Amino acid sequence: MPRERGQKVVATNRKARHDYTIEDTYEAGMVLSGTEVKSLRAGRASLVDGYAFIEGGEAWLDAVHIPEYVGGTWTNHPPRRKRKLLLHKSEIVKISHKTKEGGYTLIPLSIYFSDGRAKVEIAVAKGKREYDKRQALRERQDKREADRAMSSRKNLGE
Repeated sequence: MPRERGQKVVATNRKARHDYTIEDTYEAGMVLSGTEVKSLRAGRASLVDGYAFIEGGEAWLDAVHIPEYVGGTWTNHPPRRKRKLLLHKSEIVKISHKTKEGGYTLIPLSIYFSDGRAKVEIAVAKGKREYDKRQALRERQDKREADRAMSSRKNLGE
């Protein structure tokens, strides 16, 4: 059986970039059970309420919803369990120092398969205030309007 190549995205946290300013991102492996992997391969996961934390020198991912595998029996996993993340010790130390500064948190951005192995992209992020969110939306809208004006001028041939 040929080994998988490339990257297949299972779930993304699209609201994360709206609610947080992303400082650093890290790729981490996950310790999963068999039915969790099968459920992820079926493309079923939700990162909406998920967060990560450092406890006892280990990284953990919590509140990420991976639904039970349909073909599973009594061996199925609990959908919202705490999962261990696989990171290098130096990365864990960097992350723990950053999150202890205050105002910073660890959030999952996406779950994907990289060469057949389940990975999660986590980010050290700082929560945005309400006015920051409005300003970002305004900037995006202004840029969109400017692009439309430029393309309409280009289409007119001026």
